Amino acid sequence: MFCVPSTEFGAIMNITKGGLVLFSANSNSSCMELSKRIAERLGVEMGKVQVYQEPNRETRVQIQESVRGKDVFIIQTVSKDVNTTIMELLIMVYACKTSCAKSIIGVIPYFPYSKQCKMRKRGSIVSKLLASMMCKAGLTHLITMDLHQKEIQGFFNIPVDNLRASPFLLQYIQEEIPDYRNAVIVAKSPASAKRAQSFAERLRLGIAVIHGEAQDAESDMVDGRHSPPTAKYVAAIHPSLEIPMLIPKEKPPITVVGDVGGRIAIIVDDIIDDVDSFLAAAETLKERGAYKIFVMATHGLLSSDAPRLIEESAIDEVVVTNTIPHEIQKLQCPKIKTVDISMILSEAIRRIHNGESMSYLFRNIGLDD
Repeated sequence: MFCVPSTEFGAIMNITKGGLVLFSANSNSSCMELSKRIAERLGVEMGKVQVYQEPNRETRVQIQESVRGKDVFIIQTVSKDVNTTIMELLIMVYACKTSCAKSIIGVIPYFPYSKQCKMRKRGSIVSKLLASMMCKAGLTHLITMDLHQKEIQGFFNIPVDNLRASPFLLQYIQEEIPDYRNAVIVAKSPASAKRAQSFAERLRLGIAVIHGEAQDAESDMVDGRHSPPTAKYVAAIHPSLEIPMLIPKEKPPITVVGDVGGRIAIIVDDIIDDVDSFLAAAETLKERGAYKIFVMATHGLLSSDAPRLIEESAIDEVVVTNTIPHEIQKLQCPKIKTVDISMILSEAIRRIHNGESMSYLFRNIGLDD
């Protein structure tokens, strides 16, 4: 367990030097809750800024105080209109740059388009494009949390601090699940096994992995770039050479590697958006004898009918952090619980502004975490 005690954070939270300005780049008031929590922990007022949409849907940003020579921290939480959220951030960063801010640090707990970080078919790596746009706009540092792939940090040519929410989720398990010693950590697909292993080792629990025919959201799809349709062998550069074609994947019948009978199953992942794979995993675990099922994730996008589907499912509780606002979803589904991570974001801001080491926030975190 590597959770930072709240008393230790609380004792140092208000110690900040002058010259710090905290802005929220959201025009949507429901997205400003996290910014207010961070400002309260730091003991500073939110910076004065107007962010709004023109009648023609253009985004306008008006900074209403001087930022010359100051460290500007721009907090941006992602709303349902993700593209507007991105434009709000880019325009505010550029406005601070042209107003001679000393440094411009983006605090983006959930990095949008993070699932589009690999080339698929004839698509593009949108995460790389977004990183380039942020750097070009004037961002000098980025604070984020649980990137979908850690390699996204390499898309930036500025420092990136990829914080972890797992200490808070681990603390929730220990404090809010009374019989957690009878639990097993579950990866709903082999791709999630490393995260599940990290949780299991820290809690001293067993691990189970679901593998089989249920399609994973990140699964390899037919590339589609071959035209005409593939033959067994494709003619190579020289007529005498033949390049063998890769054998297509075929998933076996669904299986659970590990014992979940008579146990509490805790499914862990980084993002919960389209809940179909989580519902299928919960049904499988119920059939294998799990008597209670929890889902733990850092980012709760919970799009579309996710709250209704969760409420009607075999899942007992979904625990997510407040990197993304989901108060409406919680009203629709009482099973959704929230863990506040403003503490670690506040401490990261304080340390960067004061020029202190960030290693304290990455204690006991290995390369595989």
